[in-house]
Order: sequence, then C-alpha cells, then structure tokens
Amino acid sequence: MEPEKQTISELMNSCAQYFERESFSEARIGRYQTMWKTGIVRFMSERSILYYNAAVGEEYISTHIAGSIVTPLQRDFIRSVYVLSEFQAKGAVNKRRYHPLDRKLTGEIGGLMERFLLHLESLRRCRATVNGHRWYLYRFLVFIEGKHLFTVEVIREEHLLSFVSSVANTKICVVSSLRLFFGYLYDNRVIFHNPSEVLKHHRWGRKEKLPSVYTANEVLKIESSINRVDATGKRDYAMMLLATRLGLRASDIAHLSFENIIWESSTFTLSQFKTGKEIVLPLLADVGEALIDYLKYGRKRSESTRVFLYTRAPFTSMENAAVAGTLGRIVASSGVDTTGRKHGPHAMRHSLASRFLENRETIPVISEALGHRTTATTGSYLRIDLESLIQCALDVPDVTEEFYEQKGGVFYEGQV
Repeated sequence: MEPEKQTISELMNSCAQYFERESFSEARIGRYQTMWKTGIVRFMSERSILYYNAAVGEEYISTHIAGSIVTPLQRDFIRSVYVLSEFQAKGAVNKRRYHPLDRKLTGEIGGLMERFLLHLESLRRCRATVNGHRWYLYRFLVFIEGKHLFTVEVIREEHLLSFVSSVANTKICVVSSLRLFFGYLYDNRVIFHNPSEVLKHHRWGRKEKLPSVYTANEVLKIESSINRVDATGKRDYAMMLLATRLGLRASDIAHLSFENIIWESSTFTLSQFKTGKEIVLPLLADVGEALIDYLKYGRKRSESTRVFLYTRAPFTSMENAAVAGTLGRIVASSGVDTTGRKHGPHAMRHSLASRFLENRETIPVISEALGHRTTATTGSYLRIDLESLIQCALDVPDVTEEFYEQKGGVFYEGQV
C-alpha cells in the first residue's frame, strides 16, 4: 500500500506498533492514541477525509492551533501530528523534532537582504555562513522596523550604532554582517551613502577569562548529589565521573563506545572527537564500578554500540549537547555555589587540571592526560595555579632616599 493511501486508522495502528517495538511505555503510547482520536481523527471525520498525508496534518494544525502563544497541550497535539507524518514518510520517528524558526525577511529592506544572501550563495559561501548572516540581518530588521524605518535610505549611522550597542554577544558577527550588507548595497548603487562606514573602526574589548575550576571537595559534593536509584541517575553518575576523574569532554562521553573500554587491561582507548588525537586513559576503579552499575541495571536494550543512551524511548545514543546539558544541570542543582563560574563538563576538565597542578605534575604529563595536541594548550592552565604564581612573585626592593635625591631631586619633586 502506498504511504499516502493509508487510512488514518491504519497509520495510527502501524505507528503504535512501532512504538511498542521501540519500547515506548504503555502510558506514552496511550497518550498519543488519545491525542490522535481527539485531534486529527475528529478533524478528518468532520471533513470526510479518508486518507492521511502531511498536508492534512498541516491543515489541522493551522486550523486548530492559531496565535503567537502555543500552550504545552497544543504543543503536544502538534507533536502527535508530526509524529504521524514522519512515520508515514520514513517508517520511523526521531526522538525530537526540531523546527527551525522561519526568519522571514519581509518588506523592502527584507527583500534587499534576500538579494544580498543570494549574492553570497553565488560566491559559493557555505550554508552555515549564509544562515548566520540571515540571523544577524533578521535581528537588525526587527530592530529598525521597531523604530518605524522601512526603507534603506532613511537608515543612518546612529541606527547602526544603537543596534550594535544593544547586542550583548556576537558583536563581531553582527558588525561583519552589517558591513557586508551595506557594502553590497553601496557597490550596487542601491544607496549612495554607506552608513556602515561608522563601524569601520569599531572595536570591542575582549576580556581575559580564567578557566572555571572547582575544589576537590566541591567536585565530591557534585558527584554525591546524583541520585543513583534509577536508570537516569546511574547513567548520569557514570558520565559525571568520566568528566571529573578523567577530564573527558562532553563530545567524547557522548561518542564513547564499547570498543573503547578495554576491561582486560583496565584502560580506555579512544580517538578524541575534537582533536582526533588517540589517547589511552586508566579505567579507575570508581569509574569502572559506575559503568558496570549503569550497564547492568540502567542501560536500556538497544543495538547502539555507544555506551550512553537516552532513558526515554526510543533509546538512541545521546548527543554532545545532551551530555553537556545534563552534566551542567547536575552541577547547578548540586548545592555548590557556581556564582561567577561556568558549570558544564569543561569546568570539570579544568578542575582536574587544577588538581594535577596542585600535585605538582609536569606540563607534559598533564598534556598527555588531557589529550592536548601540544603542551602550549596545557600552558594556559597555569593561570589557575595561583599558589605557584604567588611563589614566583619577586619581592619589590625598598627605595632609598638617595634615589629620589639624585641629580638634585628635581625630576622627582612632588612625586614622592
């Protein structure tokens, strides 16, 4: 049977059977079935529509869910419809469905922005670059329309400066997009005055930042805050120990596979996701016990070769951002004061480096343990070893009166 020649009942039954195979809970399957029956099924019945397809689902959403504010219940109904469309098209359902915001560049200025973006594409700029410019120009468009400016001829230097000053982050990206856009308009004689010239010498200070670190006691408090009674807690505890005891990045935790764990020699052997460098790390006793506890009593049945899975069906392997977000939330809720400090897995990596420095480990040893490509990268961690820096400080010698009286003391007069 062709996918789009399925009745809604046939499609619902097939989708529910798929959920059962993927180990969705009965309660969750029942909730989907309830939403289908009270939502899309009723909609199709009222209009005498027999066969379901994605267009029918979109019509239901646009008819029944309108307005700029969507309630959590409405969001669930939207999800239930997208699930049917996705299953009909692919025979499977992704764990999450990401709907990028439709950043429409409207009006006269928006049309010129679209022309500029097409120009970038003709120059073979990659999609990520073009999408980045689209986002920054969209933000600028919203800003100037809020000031009732609808043509490029009325945009002045002060409008650009006001917008740039309102941007908290990514100033360099915003300035770059504005320069390129107005430069394009000027070169193509759409405008005869380039207001972005005011940004030609725009400068923004980059503050030196110290890595965020936590003391050994704080790290222990973070680890012990994890409740390990259920599958999620067992998984999170094992992931946290990989960050705190071995300094693994979130990407390496997410991509950790069974083949990376050499139980016979009690080691990890992996190629780092970020650098590609091969590293061998010891399988510490605490880390090994946490992994065994998770694998035996927490990890769901899955064909995935990766160690860490989501604990909600479908039980797919975790993504980098999910690992980072999970560990960050654990630190934030642990009771440890994170004021002025980052609290993601990278902070745990920095904290491990701090422990190495406190134990007077050499830079090459620390570099090898953290998997840095060069010792120059590891050298940046010296900034957090305050005790050693204090010991390196030289005493300032006393200045005698004779110093100020030399040559009659004329140069130093009034400066003592």
